[in-house]
Parts: sequence; structure tokens; C-alpha cells
Amino acid sequence: MYKEAARIGGLVSGEHGIGYAKKRFLRENYDNTQLELMKGIKSVFDPNMILNPDKII
Repeated sequence: MYKEAARIGGLVSGEHGIGYAKKRFLRENYDNTQLELMKGIKSVFDPNMILNPDKII
């Protein structure tokens, strides 16, 4: 399903974020700059990393 979504221009996503099942597809859809941006946004809102620690970002 994820490969087909990418083929037609879609991205890996989910209502509640990216879960472990979709983790391996992140690098296929997002580059390092985008992933670092996501990490930066998370650190602003969760500087102590207490919300979903060790999840994806």
C-alpha cells in the first residue's frame, strides 16, 4: 500500500503520526532536511522528550 501511495505521489502518513510499522518508509518519502525539521519541531513542543519517548522522531 505504501509503495502504491508513493507511486501516485502520496506520502507515508497517519492520523496520529508515523508509527513503527511505517518507520521504514520514512526515508523513502522524506529527506534528511525534512526529518531534521520534524525533530526540531518536536523538540520545541517537547523539550524533555516525555511525549512518546523513543517513538519515531
